[in-house]
Amino acid sequence: MRKISVGPWLGAVACLALPATSLAQATAEPKRVTSLTGIVRKHVNFHSNVLGNDRDLVVYLPPGYDEHSGRRYPVLYMHDGQNVFDGMTSYIPNQEWRADEAAQALIEANAIEPIIIVGINNAGMDRGNEYLPTRRQMGSDFVGGRADKYGDMIVNEIKPLIDRTYRTKPDRANTGLCGSSFGGIITLHLGITRPNVFGKLAVVSPSVWWDERVMLKRVAALPRKPNVKMWVDMGTDEGPGAVRDAADLRDALIRKGFQPGKDLLYYLDRGAKHNEAAWAGRFDAILLYLFGK
Repeated sequence: MRKISVGPWLGAVACLALPATSLAQATAEPKRVTSLTGIVRKHVNFHSNVLGNDRDLVVYLPPGYDEHSGRRYPVLYMHDGQNVFDGMTSYIPNQEWRADEAAQALIEANAIEPIIIVGINNAGMDRGNEYLPTRRQMGSDFVGGRADKYGDMIVNEIKPLIDRTYRTKPDRANTGLCGSSFGGIITLHLGITRPNVFGKLAVVSPSVWWDERVMLKRVAALPRKPNVKMWVDMGTDEGPGAVRDAADLRDALIRKGFQPGKDLLYYLDRGAKHNEAAWAGRFDAILLYLFGK
């Protein structure tokens, strides 16, 4: 339940001043509305032996999937799967990436190759542990350090399930990763450590600040440029230092050999904030860059 933040003592006064109906309206979560588009299938309570936990997988299939039984499709794996397709499950009610709507429209317009999108739900309180490659203190807790195990789960458990269940193109050139914030960090990390698996990366609003910008150091330390195609972006209203951090990541990638316009696209989204509405606003551009005809 979302609460009004009015300070440690004013909240009690405000509660007394508001009629019961007004208080309920002020504190109630907006009514959630399902927003799934196209063919969507769910794998509920997928169990990972690597991480020892369960999560749902949500799979979007392109138009005509059931009719074209001999066709195979590229796959885009997306982190924070709760937020990818449906306002019923998104962290902020009814604010999601609209990945299914974007893919459906672009495929039907013949603008991108038909693709499969797999939303991998995050692990709730363990999200930061699984998405961040290094372990550091954050407030009173230590966070991160399980990114490689999370990558093992995708590569050795989830991807094999998807490849045997659906008609995929399983090679690296047809396998992509996409995520935002901490999800941008895990996308970058897995892309540069496992380029033999993931050939297309969407590093969206990445939290470059993490661990004294450790990912910039890791990019700089790469022995050679990984053979991947990468999208990197940031909104100009995502907080102090965010634009600088993203630009520094772009520059580190260019120094490593990435060529803007060829295998690197850097996009600065004017006025965009750090939320699903902003990421939904540029997701069609991401799909066009990674999977456009």
